Amino acid sequence: MQRRTRTSLTSIEQENLMDFEPYLFITGGKCEEALNFYKNIFGGEITQVMRWKDAPADMGLPAEMGERIMHSTFSSPSVKLMASDAQPTTQYGMGAISLSLGTKDLNEAKRVFDALSKGGKVEMPLEKSSWGAMFGMLSDKYGIDWMVNCDLK
Repeated sequence: MQRRTRTSLTSIEQENLMDFEPYLFITGGKCEEALNFYKNIFGGEITQVMRWKDAPADMGLPAEMGERIMHSTFSSPSVKLMASDAQPTTQYGMGAISLSLGTKDLNEAKRVFDALSKGGKVEMPLEKSSWGAMFGMLSDKYGIDWMVNCDLK
């Protein structure tokens, strides 16, 4: 089966495409810090920020949530995501998930891996894999899991 690109789709097919954007819940009131961390790594910009203080009063959130981020969007040429400060009263799922980044540029793979791992934990160093790529896994300092894969072919 031949893979189709966005540009090879009809206009009706393009209108009905679904976008996939990870939504990150950052704990400890560090969402804004995390967004700036990702901005420094990936370039791009924080395109939207909504604060909890602007939410309807009947949401009953603790006062310390006021300046924290209720919703934000980040966009760069290679990464799009949404994020917010995790609500202290919400129990989030235990879904096992990693954000996977792929490139063919070894220097870029090393740069991104090293930058994301600063202050975090390297689970698997970026090294040659059995499938012919450089591959590594890490958790960044905000608890987000990442995989970096650089195709060497």
